[in-house]
Amino acid sequence: MKLFIAALAVVAVTGGGAGFWYLASSHGHTVQFRTAVVERGNLLATVAATGTLEPEEVIDVGARVAGQIKSFGADPRDPKKVIDYCSEVEEGTVLAQLDDILYVSLQGQARANVLKAEADLLVLRSKLNQSERDWNRVRRLGTSKGVISDFEYDGALNAYESAKASILVGDAALSQAKELLKQAETNLSYTTIRAPKKGVILDRRVSVGQTVVASLNAPSLFLIATDLTKMQIWASVNEADIGSIQSGQTVRFTVDAYPNEVFQGTVAQIRYNATMAMNVVTYTVVVNTDNSHRKLFPYQTANLQFQVNERKNALMVPASALRWRPQLPLVAPEFRDEYSATLKRKSGGPSADPRAAALEKEKHLQQFVWVRHDDNHVRPIKVRIGLSDGNLVEIVSGDLKEGDVLVTSAITPQGQDTAVNPLTPQLNSKGKGK
Repeated sequence: MKLFIAALAVVAVTGGGAGFWYLASSHGHTVQFRTAVVERGNLLATVAATGTLEPEEVIDVGARVAGQIKSFGADPRDPKKVIDYCSEVEEGTVLAQLDDILYVSLQGQARANVLKAEADLLVLRSKLNQSERDWNRVRRLGTSKGVISDFEYDGALNAYESAKASILVGDAALSQAKELLKQAETNLSYTTIRAPKKGVILDRRVSVGQTVVASLNAPSLFLIATDLTKMQIWASVNEADIGSIQSGQTVRFTVDAYPNEVFQGTVAQIRYNATMAMNVVTYTVVVNTDNSHRKLFPYQTANLQFQVNERKNALMVPASALRWRPQLPLVAPEFRDEYSATLKRKSGGPSADPRAAALEKEKHLQQFVWVRHDDNHVRPIKVRIGLSDGNLVEIVSGDLKEGDVLVTSAITPQGQDTAVNPLTPQLNSKGKGK
């Protein structure tokens, strides 16, 4: 059954080719050629990617203590307004005020503990002075005269040494009370949320009356961009293209907000932490760009073109001229055998032999373009290709010059495209399948 279907396919292709050849040879101008002109110009090869605009430095301002948002600070640019989205703040600007009643109370308790510790220390110093005087008196009298017993002597000495030790305990208690007071004052100061740096409020994540709870992670209250005149683009580049990206490389990009304006940037970093989605591996490339004009907004989508290579005054042909493969009857008879052999070679699979693979790669750089041979036929010109930007291809060598007219497609009077399908059996000049 399979042999029968294959035989039918060969017969159909043979009949179609013979019919086309009959039309092309028995009638006049039966084929309409579409052409393109060989030109010279500057050719720029790029790698396309998409990314997101990010501020160069972003600070997430949080709360170190728990409390209820009591009020927001005044806008430095307009004191009649409060801190909100897009407010420009200076370092130390009050952003928000938490309810501080609890922390004021704790500060008062800590201050009272300090006063108590100081008073206790004064009492201990007084006891030390008394025990020291008693000890000095006992020591002068001594036990040799029989006035002071050994028991009284030892008791006076022990009281004096205990008083000295109590002073150390009192000093430690006072130091501890002072540290607790410092902690209470610090926590009280944390109820006033201040801007750590000069910048612009990108996001206000709380409202007046909302309670924030500080735990292992500080709750985020505000997001501040320190400098919007400098932006970064975090671009996702496919693993197949990452080898063409390097630091310092020039990048051109557009954003949807300004579709007719092209911005420029420079590759600053290629991050190694790749991500995989649906078996596609991408790397994050950081691109720095100037935003002193303040046209670019954070989190806009950027369409990037990484400039990989450039050719000045290159001989260029449209990529369509290289992709087009005419049907065999459209090729001038004297070139058909060579063309058939080329199609057969290109339809084969890749070779496992490294030398053969290198040869195939070199052959890939050798392509055919087509020029009109007569009214109904074309002839091939072998060329070697170089750089490509996707639309235009550089011609490195070949019998082409600027101004030559190439055929990019051909249409029959019935409106049929005459391009060949490389997967179908090809005919040689005698009409037999190869």
